[in-house]
Amino acid sequence: MAALSSASSRDALVDECAAALVQNFADYNAEFRAITRRAPQRFEERDWRGSQRDAVERIELYDKCVTRAVTHMRERLGEDAIERALWSSIKRRFTELIDELPDLEFDKTFFNSVTRQTFGTIGVDAAVEFIALDLNPIGRITTAIETNVYGNRGSLELLFEEVLADFRFRTPYLDFDRSVRIITNEVRAHCDVMGEADSDASRPPLQVEQVELVRAPFFQMTRAYLVGRISGKGWMLPFVLALKNTESGVLIDAIMMDESSVSILFSFTRSYFHCDLPHVGQAVVFLKTILPRKPVSELYTVLGRAKQGKTERYRELFRHLQQSTDQFVHAPGDRGLVMICFTLPSFDVVFKIIRDRFAYPKNVLREEVLKKYELVFKHDRAGRLVDAQEFKRLQFPTARFSDEVIAELKSEAAGTVRFEDDQLVIGHMYIERRMTPLNLYIRNASREDAERAVLDYGQCIRDLAVTNIFAGDLLLKNFGVTRHGRVIFYDYDELCAVTDCRFRDVPQAQNEEDEMRAEAWFHVNENDVFPETFMQFLGFDPQLKEAFLKVHGEIMTADWWRGIQARLTEGEVLEVLPYHRHRVRVFGSL
Repeated sequence: MAALSSASSRDALVDECAAALVQNFADYNAEFRAITRRAPQRFEERDWRGSQRDAVERIELYDKCVTRAVTHMRERLGEDAIERALWSSIKRRFTELIDELPDLEFDKTFFNSVTRQTFGTIGVDAAVEFIALDLNPIGRITTAIETNVYGNRGSLELLFEEVLADFRFRTPYLDFDRSVRIITNEVRAHCDVMGEADSDASRPPLQVEQVELVRAPFFQMTRAYLVGRISGKGWMLPFVLALKNTESGVLIDAIMMDESSVSILFSFTRSYFHCDLPHVGQAVVFLKTILPRKPVSELYTVLGRAKQGKTERYRELFRHLQQSTDQFVHAPGDRGLVMICFTLPSFDVVFKIIRDRFAYPKNVLREEVLKKYELVFKHDRAGRLVDAQEFKRLQFPTARFSDEVIAELKSEAAGTVRFEDDQLVIGHMYIERRMTPLNLYIRNASREDAERAVLDYGQCIRDLAVTNIFAGDLLLKNFGVTRHGRVIFYDYDELCAVTDCRFRDVPQAQNEEDEMRAEAWFHVNENDVFPETFMQFLGFDPQLKEAFLKVHGEIMTADWWRGIQARLTEGEVLEVLPYHRHRVRVFGSL
């Protein structure tokens, strides 16, 4: 009888703990959605500071809830808190409880976060973790996201009038009829361009038959987006409307109908969307129809589910390792003083491990580097900072690494990596999307492409500045070029806030002896920055230098930076948009 009673008591404990963890995630999800649901009000009230606070609060929420769950489990289980057999039973019961829930992979990721923090798991532990590396994360989703479908009954004007009538805010449209006209004209113009590009001249002009939009608007910083697709006979395109709320009312700021523009909007370099989605997986399935090249991991991440994005990236990586044979090699580009960077040539990411020691002239500490990456994770990335995913205690077959990478890890990162039998255990690293280093890109590009990249490099510096980010180290090797040709900053060890810098003009030399000195003859504080010296380190040839200075010469002056500082200090929200205002080009006369 005592044995039966003990077994019954253990079963009850398993049930209680599994149910508690299900509830812990439900509480997190409820808090996540409550923060997300503030977005429409922030947009309507033009409360951009509130939007920024919400973004940070929502990002920080996950770790808080996991830590809360770990603490609760330790208190409830006491000495049994690290008994793997007990946790294995809890996992089985947890699986049964979540079987009918939407986005149940989120619950599993939460469970894994709790057990990894509890056990300090290295690699994976199938007994207390959900693994399923071969799982298609959206394969079991059979229901579609809620959308509004609009058919063309003979008039595009009436179609888009119906669209805008369905998506209204407490702030009215600045000019409803004009907004309808702008969308209609842009869509017609785009269809005409597509028709002209069609090699089959016998085909009739493209005709819009249907527009389908996700019912929930997507909010990101100062903009709202209506996201969907537009189609006709034999064709389908993304269709996104960008809405701006001005003091005078809501207006149409851009119409996006090409995969490239929408992909940049849903980029790994931008802040996460706030869109209240009861079933996030349905949104990912829908978005894959208009962004087929976008990895599932990045779609989950940009929708605000960063931990699920990490889970899916881990799955993508290890599925790829099972299907490939190439080795990890050093990433293209100059050797970094802070990070060891390597890549798998057949997989589109870069792996970064912090070195044990930093060579001169670097004087930052490891803890400072970690804080800078955390800052970027929570900051408005403005389309110019890569989203670096942090991973701990990962395990790889040593045979998949080149001898050169192995040698560098042993000599430069012994405090972070260790070798166990035929496995390499990495205690901490970041994973980022791979880009072409800007210095290599310019070296190999055509003159036209090189000049375009140099000008976008200048725009990148500007965009970072207005979001209160000074890259610190402006060397071209610290910037990369994406497949869309955008220049992105990815080396964060010198990064700091613009408002923390002291931008100075270089003092005039008092005599010839001062001018000849190799070192500065005047006192320089740690936070002093001299913009007029930037060009000395960039290595542009005369033609590229001339092009750069013609467009971006002012960023080489302390006055420009001090002006940005003043605006930031006064609390002004400076915008960096993820799109060009197409309608200004096509309909500037309206």
